[in-house]
Amino acid sequence: MYDYAILWDWLAFAVRWLHVITAIAWIGSSFYFVALDLGLRKAPDLPPGAFGEEWQVHGGGFYHIQKYLVAPERMPDHLTWFKWESYATWLSGAALLMIVYWAGAHLFMIDPEKADLAVWQAILISAASLTVGWLIYDRLCKSKLGETPTTLMLLLFVALIVMSWGYNQIFTGRAALLHLGAFTATIMTANVFLIIIPNQKIVVADLKAGRTPDPKYGKIAKLRSTHNNYLTLPVLFLMLSNHYPLAFATPNAWLIPAFVFLMGVTIRHYFNTRHARAGNPIWTWPVTVILFLIIVWLSTAPMFSPIDEAEAAPMTRFEETFAQAPGFEQARDIVMGRCSMCHAREPVWEGIHHAPKGVLLETDAEIARNARSIYLQAGVTHAMPPANVTYVEPEERAAIVDWYRAAVN
Repeated sequence: MYDYAILWDWLAFAVRWLHVITAIAWIGSSFYFVALDLGLRKAPDLPPGAFGEEWQVHGGGFYHIQKYLVAPERMPDHLTWFKWESYATWLSGAALLMIVYWAGAHLFMIDPEKADLAVWQAILISAASLTVGWLIYDRLCKSKLGETPTTLMLLLFVALIVMSWGYNQIFTGRAALLHLGAFTATIMTANVFLIIIPNQKIVVADLKAGRTPDPKYGKIAKLRSTHNNYLTLPVLFLMLSNHYPLAFATPNAWLIPAFVFLMGVTIRHYFNTRHARAGNPIWTWPVTVILFLIIVWLSTAPMFSPIDEAEAAPMTRFEETFAQAPGFEQARDIVMGRCSMCHAREPVWEGIHHAPKGVLLETDAEIARNARSIYLQAGVTHAMPPANVTYVEPEERAAIVDWYRAAVN
């Protein structure tokens, strides 16, 4: 039975690996085509319907690329569709969300001090929020606002911050930012799956049927593609945020994404302008630095809540399972003696200012809540403490393993 935790952790690792690989492929192709589109040049000998061309060199070869605003007069025999990178990224991300956050809801998603949810309730809110977010966004894009892209982007920005605040009222800080990233990524992939690719297929079908394609389909797809371009970097920040407590475990965590999304705009504006050969907006870099410094300030003003608030919360049934298991008292004493000097609201270990990954191990409830992580990090493996700086003995690691296995068997 105890092997379940080890196999589950390796499953999470494998899916995370897949998610990173597919995300690299999607982001790479997306950034490449944005740069290509912006860098196209006019030429006197372009074929009918061609908008521009670009010569590139890579890997010892030369490439001659031409873009058609709508479509060429005749469809080529071979056409490559760039869609599976997006689909695979979202599917692997959804699987990772289920494996880490849904299956580990007691530890990573539910915060009883914010909302004392049952696991099924937390999962339902998680899934429903991603779906509703896309439906609202899609309706806004299809309204008259679609004709005023700047206003639409501002509304999208406001909606994302409202969602950030809402997630932080319900979930743990770690899950809140992760869900905001998933919320945004769902919009991006749905843009590809439900708008961009279907519109391109309509154009292809018209060409094969001998009809003149309507340019409106390309215009619609271009709007959604632009949104994806500016949302990519913030999504990456949000997906990485769960490793940094200063991003997710502070009272102002819900506000930090506002400045992250603005940073995404300034950074992409710089590169998009450069790719289009339309200038050198150096001003975006100091603005980006200022936005980042605001994030740094928000992360430490004010600091963590006092420990008394955490001790007042009663144990959940999940926590009681591990707190009442044979060997808990011994395991608790080991954790308190070897781990809690760093995993505290006010760490006493030199150089540690905040509990690593926001994991607190100062109370019985906190130790029981993090039982699986303690088992994997300090029992089965020697990952914690780093370099065994607190000198955890082999017998102590064995006691942690025995306690965890007693609780799950």
